[in-house]
Amino acid sequence: MAKPLPKQNPQKKSAWSPAAKLAVRITYVTFLIAFAFTAVCALFVIETKESAFDLALMKESSIEPTEVVVSVIPFPIGVNPHIETIEENPGVDTFFETELTSATKDRSKLSWWKRNVSAKLAMFDWYQNLASPVSRILVIRSGDRKEEVVKSFGDILRWDKSERKVFEDSIASTSPKIADGKFFPGRYVVDKDAIPEVVAEKVLSEFETQVASRYTKEIADVVPLEDALIIASLLEREAYDFTDMREISGVIWNRLFIGMNLQLDATLQYARANKGGKDWWPVPVPDDKYIKSPFNTYQNGGLPPAPIANPSPEAILAALNPKQTDCLFYFHDKKANFHCTNTYEEHVALLKKIYGRGK
Repeated sequence: MAKPLPKQNPQKKSAWSPAAKLAVRITYVTFLIAFAFTAVCALFVIETKESAFDLALMKESSIEPTEVVVSVIPFPIGVNPHIETIEENPGVDTFFETELTSATKDRSKLSWWKRNVSAKLAMFDWYQNLASPVSRILVIRSGDRKEEVVKSFGDILRWDKSERKVFEDSIASTSPKIADGKFFPGRYVVDKDAIPEVVAEKVLSEFETQVASRYTKEIADVVPLEDALIIASLLEREAYDFTDMREISGVIWNRLFIGMNLQLDATLQYARANKGGKDWWPVPVPDDKYIKSPFNTYQNGGLPPAPIANPSPEAILAALNPKQTDCLFYFHDKKANFHCTNTYEEHVALLKKIYGRGK
């Protein structure tokens, strides 16, 4: 008699417990997320590198980029410190859109976020070598101070201390003779073994094309170029965009007209960093207002003795074309909205209204 087959149990449990199945699912999902993140990062790195490299190479082509994207049209000007007046020039917005914005797009074609991230990535050899093993891309961001530029360029090109000094002095020795303010923001493609003098020449050429050539004698007779660079450097550190720059420029000029100290936190950051420390732009604290420095605009009247950073043409345009306003005080809220008032009492009241405190 045949032996009966064992009964099949339709409810037989899987060898995988619920906990094990969950762990597998989590591992699988984590792998997919990690893969997608890696792919996105790789695409971003390649895109920013290729975009920056291709656009910077345009400057090396036989066609002069200044003849293609830049019309040598003088900066409009709407302020006259000699008679202490501000008269808004109707051509400012058109100049910004046609002369500056287009040139900026042609130089970078990258969003603000991409520009800043790619500037950080440029410090790594593996990133530099993605597009070309024989060239290097150097990045100057609007609002960087010279020390940041010199360190970035020196690290990428492996310059020693003396070579970095040559580069810095080559920029500073040209007219106007100021230490900061002439390291023109942008991207530069150079040979990986480029010497300081060659790199300095490239940077100064851009400053000449984008700024100095637009700054006619008629403009300089009203606002000297050095003063415009100083105010523009303040705007780079105090403002968020071009409209914001023009608003703050109006407040700065108003304070200058009545002999009021500028009282700008950006100058405290600059003065404090000059005293030493690892951060070039430390968060200001109340005690910084008493720092002994010619750049402390809480303690000293008038403009600082030199630019505190390297401004964009947009910031220079805003310095020359402030918004007409009665405001003497301003601040930004947590959403970066600009608030200004005519009196200190109104300023404090607005601070209390928005933040619940103020003095």
